[in-house]
Amino acid sequence: MGASTGQGYEIARKSREIVRKLISEDLASLRDEEAAIVERIVHSTADPEYARLTEFSQDFVDAALDSLRSSGEILTDIEMVRAGISRPASCHIRDPEVREIAKKRDITRAAASMEYAAERGFRGIVVIGNAPTALMKVIELTVEGIMDADAVIGVPVGFVGAAESKEALRKTDIPHMITRGPKGGTPVAVAAANALIALSGGVEV
Repeated sequence: MGASTGQGYEIARKSREIVRKLISEDLASLRDEEAAIVERIVHSTADPEYARLTEFSQDFVDAALDSLRSSGEILTDIEMVRAGISRPASCHIRDPEVREIAKKRDITRAAASMEYAAERGFRGIVVIGNAPTALMKVIELTVEGIMDADAVIGVPVGFVGAAESKEALRKTDIPHMITRGPKGGTPVAVAAANALIALSGGVEV
């Protein structure tokens, strides 16, 4: 979990022990890979409630790992999420073309960035940590066959649209991970993505 010295590894080990004790009951019904993802989220946020809020579709882990192992891309809604992910990822929210799409269509730049990625042939995992409009656009594009999203981490945060967008994703057949309600955000999205990356390489999360 980012440790690089003996002291750092010891702190990380103790942290994992504390996390596992706090959420052991919540992890009991999860697959090992799902439990590892939840542990990393709780460790990153210091919030055990995520062990109860995080949900996975049955096919999420396998679909996400298959995508990562077959050179699938990673697409994020904002730069902060992209910057935290431990393998190269894309974010188009600042692209001039995206600004033009958003202005012309009167939609958010986050939503426009998903359209732009789909137009450029994106295939891989979409990681949404902040923008419900981006998540709703991913659902729309994927259901319509315009975007090739192998799996979606849908954890936007906020009181306007976040819970609704996650519930909409939960009702689809898209392989997905969500956090119920308004909670989520960059730390959750990054933790989930990095946990998957570690699992895809056979590394302890």
